[in-house]
Amino acid sequence: MTRSIAVDGPSGAGKSTVGHSFAERIDATFVDTGLMYRALTLAALDGGVDLEDAVALGRLAAESSISVERPGVGQSDRFETVRLAGRDVTHEVRTPRVDRAVSAVSRHAGVRDAMLGIQRTAAQREDVVMVGRDIGTVVLPDATLKVYLTADAVVRARRRAAEMGRPDRVDDYLAEIRLRDDADSQRAVAPLRIPEGALVLDTGKLDVEGCVDAIAARLEELDA
Repeated sequence: MTRSIAVDGPSGAGKSTVGHSFAERIDATFVDTGLMYRALTLAALDGGVDLEDAVALGRLAAESSISVERPGVGQSDRFETVRLAGRDVTHEVRTPRVDRAVSAVSRHAGVRDAMLGIQRTAAQREDVVMVGRDIGTVVLPDATLKVYLTADAVVRARRRAAEMGRPDRVDDYLAEIRLRDDADSQRAVAPLRIPEGALVLDTGKLDVEGCVDAIAARLEELDA
């Protein structure tokens, strides 16, 4: 029987880092659903699609070829590779313009519906650690284990600035993160919230190894 670990939390909480590390520990497939929405956002921006046009975005989501796969040889700069119509857009989807627009795209019901089947199918093949903002609440409501990672907005802004090599932009990233948190938690479709029964961890207080150990301990309890 396959196991599914759902990891949710706000932007910059460390979901990808912790989720990927835990996936490696239990030899599971790592899936970052946020990259799927980022790839769609990139397609919308490049194609000039109105981010308020729910119908057009839903159509674009249904027609776009988006995939997330394990890194290839020589791709040690990433946890996974995201492709849009076969093109590697792993780095493009993490640019500031995508950061600012992805919440507007992902809030539409048609977009999330188009992604849902792909995400659930990925969790049925083998053990999976799937990260996002509605995994435990919508995508995998019956997940073996649900985890919610959080951290103070200032901590997350500093991480983002360090990741981008822009320590001078901490205040800018903080403003963006607060806007993103507000948009994600208040959207009408699949709002960001803590799944019932989730293991809640503060990544501002626990390092990656500490989080992975805590998740492993809870999974062992469930498996016992």
